[in-house]
Amino acid sequence: MAADESFLPFGPGARSGPSAASRRRSRGPRNRKKGWKRWSGPEARLGREIGDFLEDVGLQERAAGGLISEQPNEGLFFLDTGNAPKGRRLRRTPEKPLHVDLVLQPLSKVPPPKNISAHQTPHGRKERNRREFWEKKAEKGIFPRGERRLRRRLSRGGAPKPQKPPELGRSDPQRGFYDIWGEHNPLEEPLAGQDLWYLQQTKKLPVQRPPRLRTRPSPLPPVEVIGAGGSYNPPFQAHQDLLLRALEVETRRKREEEKVERRLKVHEEPPSEESKLREQLEGLLEEEEEEEEEEEEEGEGKEEPPKKREQPGKKTEKQRRKEKEEKEKRQLRLGSRLAALRLQGLFRLRSLRRALRQRQERERERKRLRELSRRRKESEPRRLGRKRYEDPGPEVQLSEEIPENLRSLRPEGHLLRDRFKSLQRRNLIEPRERAKFKRRYRVKYVEKRAFRAVTV
Repeated sequence: MAADESFLPFGPGARSGPSAASRRRSRGPRNRKKGWKRWSGPEARLGREIGDFLEDVGLQERAAGGLISEQPNEGLFFLDTGNAPKGRRLRRTPEKPLHVDLVLQPLSKVPPPKNISAHQTPHGRKERNRREFWEKKAEKGIFPRGERRLRRRLSRGGAPKPQKPPELGRSDPQRGFYDIWGEHNPLEEPLAGQDLWYLQQTKKLPVQRPPRLRTRPSPLPPVEVIGAGGSYNPPFQAHQDLLLRALEVETRRKREEEKVERRLKVHEEPPSEESKLREQLEGLLEEEEEEEEEEEEEGEGKEEPPKKREQPGKKTEKQRRKEKEEKEKRQLRLGSRLAALRLQGLFRLRSLRRALRQRQERERERKRLRELSRRRKESEPRRLGRKRYEDPGPEVQLSEEIPENLRSLRPEGHLLRDRFKSLQRRNLIEPRERAKFKRRYRVKYVEKRAFRAVTV
């Protein structure tokens, strides 16, 4: 009786048939992970389930700060009343292109021709004119209709504030803010009182500004206020003092000009016959006298030959002993004289104390004068360039030029010239003069006659 194919065979050769060979699972090589026994069977499935569970738990702890099942409902959900502003959906950042795509890109740095028509904004000029129009209106307090409605709505109660979810930590937008570059920065509190070397190695310190950059070039104020004598209605005495100062400045300038003219003055007198003869004989008589004196000196030198210097001989023992004794006596006399002076100085303490006090007073007076001179030089303009600073002098009006009221006041001087002189006086720029035009080529005059000017 043939065996029924619906029953499973249990013999030793039951699995050697063709149907059994087709159902056998190919394991592959045993030295690979796929061929390990522990990756097959219910134990492998259980291990994979445990690994997936642990990975899910780790993901929840990283993303939500703990298991979602243990989070309270307030931290997972919020009540949508319909008035809260909806956040826009975040735009996904484009993925970084592969290196293969970067290699296949063209190497030319020349950009493709730009299509001007594709970058034109329709009605761009109209929109720009409209925006400028409403900007000018906004300066006067006039706004468009939509802006007025929004301002009216905000003035009634404003937009509803969103409910603050509990315990948001760093993601809380309502937390307090602080300046990370300010002095009272909570991030700098752990570094307070630390060693300078520690801060240099662990924290980048700001660059120390040198003290020379904090000093001003001149202690003078930027704008100097003129005295009471320069006002439109000055007191009589103050105005006279200002006139006296202006007179001193003009007198000094006039004296300097006369000095220059006196030095450059040329006497235009015709030369006489005597002056011409003296100029022609100048130097001839002196040369003859010098030659005669040289001849006389040579004759005197030949008569008296130079004396030879006697060479000193070797000193004897007696001479050496006498020099030594004289030296010792001289030192004894000097020592006794110094001792007598010290003894006599005890009776001169009052005079010495008086001389010392006078010397100290002289030193203090010199120090005070040096300090005054230093302060005066600091306020004076320094020599910064080729030219020296020239004081323009006070701006003053004469007694008959003083107006009767403020309406008829005529300004003195020029504002730009005054500011320019102030910069020079405070050592901010060097004194300079207006550049003079220098013609490069000589001007040539050419006479041209037209044919119409020629008459027959």
